[in-house]
Amino acid sequence: MTIDRASRRQTALTESLYRLGQAHPALGAVLVEIGPPEPRILQPGFGSLLRIMVGQQVSTASAAAIWGRLVEASGDTVDGFNSLDDEALGRVGFSRAKMRYGRALADAVLDGTLNPDDLEKLPGEQVSAQLMALPGIGRWTAEIYRMFALGDPDVFPIGDLALREGVRMALDLPERPDLGAAERLTAAWKPERSAAALLLWRLYRHRRGIAVLGADNPPVVDKTARARR
Repeated sequence: MTIDRASRRQTALTESLYRLGQAHPALGAVLVEIGPPEPRILQPGFGSLLRIMVGQQVSTASAAAIWGRLVEASGDTVDGFNSLDDEALGRVGFSRAKMRYGRALADAVLDGTLNPDDLEKLPGEQVSAQLMALPGIGRWTAEIYRMFALGDPDVFPIGDLALREGVRMALDLPERPDLGAAERLTAAWKPERSAAALLLWRLYRHRRGIAVLGADNPPVVDKTARARR
C-alpha cells in the first residue's frame, strides 16, 4: 500500500462522509456519536481475494489468526499458496471447502481465467460477475473486494448481517431490515454507499463494544454471510 494511495482513499472517504452527513441527518448523527471510520485498504490481487475468502463464515479473530499462519507459512502469492499441500493448509486452519476454493482461485489466476489487474479497469458489476463465476466466491466476497481492494465508492454488502444491523441502529428501526428493505433504505446513499457501509460497520462495533478495526485490517466478518457454493 503506497502512501499516495492511502492518502487518496482517506481524502475520498472524508469527503463522502461529509456529503452523506449533510444530506442524511441520521448518518450525520452517527458521525457525531462515533466519529469517522478509517478507510480499509487491501492490495489488489490474489492475496487479498484469498484473504477475504478466508474470512467467510468465521469470526474476525479467527480469520486474522488463519491468515497470519498462512502468510507465515507461505506468503500470500499464488506460488506460495500452491506450495502447501492439503495437510499443511489444514494445519493453517483451512477447511476442506476453503482448500478447494483457494486452489480454484489460484488455478484461475495461473491459467488466465481471472486477471486481477484487469479487474481494476472494469465497472463494478462486471467485477462482481467475473469473481462470482469462481467456486466459493459469492456476492459478499466480490463486494468486499471491490470496496477494499479496488476502492469502489458505491458498494454496500447487503448480505452482511452486521451491516443490516448497523442500518437498524442508524435509522432507529424496530427490527433489522431484510434484504429487500435494506436495499431500498440504502439506495438513498448512492453513489457513496461504501462510505456509509464503513460508518455503519463502525457503529455496529461501537454499540456492541467490539474493538474498532484499523485501516489495514480485513473487513468485518459475519458468521452468517454465505459464499455461493
